Amino acid sequence: MPFPVNRPRRLRQSETLRRLVRETTLTPADLIYPLFVIFGQGVKNPVQAMPGIYQYSVDQLLYEVEEVAGLRLPGVILFGIPEKKDNIGSEAWNPDGPVQQAVKAIKARFPEILVITDVCLCEYTAHGHCGVVDGQRVLNDPTLEFIARTALSHAEAGADVVAPSDMMDGRVKAIREKLDAHGFIDTPILTYAAKYASAFYGPFREAAGSAPAFGDRRTYQMDPGNAREAMREISLDLEEGADMVMVKPALAYLDIIHLAREHFNCPIAAYNVSGEYAMIKAAAAAGYVDEQNIVWETLTAIKRAGADFILTYFAKDVARWMQDSGKG
Repeated sequence: MPFPVNRPRRLRQSETLRRLVRETTLTPADLIYPLFVIFGQGVKNPVQAMPGIYQYSVDQLLYEVEEVAGLRLPGVILFGIPEKKDNIGSEAWNPDGPVQQAVKAIKARFPEILVITDVCLCEYTAHGHCGVVDGQRVLNDPTLEFIARTALSHAEAGADVVAPSDMMDGRVKAIREKLDAHGFIDTPILTYAAKYASAFYGPFREAAGSAPAFGDRRTYQMDPGNAREAMREISLDLEEGADMVMVKPALAYLDIIHLAREHFNCPIAAYNVSGEYAMIKAAAAAGYVDEQNIVWETLTAIKRAGADFILTYFAKDVARWMQDSGKG
């Protein structure tokens, strides 16, 4: 019945009542914290474009993971920065590489923390692209073996989940076959299934040292105008053996997260990426927005769109805010 019998404001009278009828609730258990790991000892390099984010050597990284555990965040995703690069990114599958060392150290000290590893070549190639190149052309099929080797090296180090982000066709199948052939049949694959060629990645490329030396990544990352293609990409990755899928970026692609949730009965992740983080940090520093409230609103929107969990640089902040408010 219409007003005055129906008054939606009746259910907004107090915080307790609003909390009781709230449809979407964000908790630390929904969040994964990204970390950048580099060689060395005692290294903590600030990422200028991302206030509060650093590149860590393994010894310093463990302090961060200790804080993650104390805040009751479920896990981290690791990105590696090697000492040297070459045209095929061979340091990506080095058993003594930064990610491999970090995985071993984290699982030895914090076995309860879920360790996800980003599987890609862009941080490790001299040209900054996610695959093998011929001139200025990124080759799909020759790249698959190197991506699979990288995933295997992460699993051998003890990674709980491997997450290919390269967007090469067929890489999930190649990884699944490689893992299974070496006895890692229980290692899940979280695939960056719908990863767009986005302008929101700029700060990440500073953090990971992964800016392409020529051209861009539009021949393998998705065109921002496409939605049906994203559903096709997700479907193909699931057919090849993916256990979970990811949409990246998150905020400008809430419709894609929602479509994925409607189309697929599998866990869906969303990556609240570096540019989204940097914009909020810059606006908050200038006094234009209230950081805590806008972060809550942003991450809640991502979850409401259909994400089961969110990779975000705000993970520790959200968990602290919840602890401080007595809600953690």
